[in-house]
Amino acid sequence: MPVAGTVVGKMANEVDLAQSAQAGGDTIFGKILRKEIPCNFIYEDNLCVAFDDVNPQAPVHFLVIPRKYITQLSKAEDTDSALLGHLLIVARRIAQKRNLKNGFRIVINDGPIGAQSVYHLHIHVLSGRQLQWPPG
Repeated sequence: MPVAGTVVGKMANEVDLAQSAQAGGDTIFGKILRKEIPCNFIYEDNLCVAFDDVNPQAPVHFLVIPRKYITQLSKAEDTDSALLGHLLIVARRIAQKRNLKNGFRIVINDGPIGAQSVYHLHIHVLSGRQLQWPPG
């Protein structure tokens, strides 16, 4: 089910948003984690949550986000290694539950050039169609 109040638009709009987005302050993911914005979690534990993307770029597109506020992967610390591994294991578990046996793609946007528009670390998991290479 879609997350109310999230930014929707075409990929070009996401790139534009990423050019003006800044780290710091509250994010939509913080509001989702505090349950200020309704969201149907497809997975939830004490370290992270996962939910379907409201602007899917593939037939299957969900996000895995840590409860800990980390602005971006390049800002994560070595002490975050167990959490980062956990996020990938959760992504794999959900992919298995959704029967994505032909594969999936993991994407982590980092900074403006990486098209990061929300500065709270999150993992995109995409599948359900043939994804192209290079990604763009």
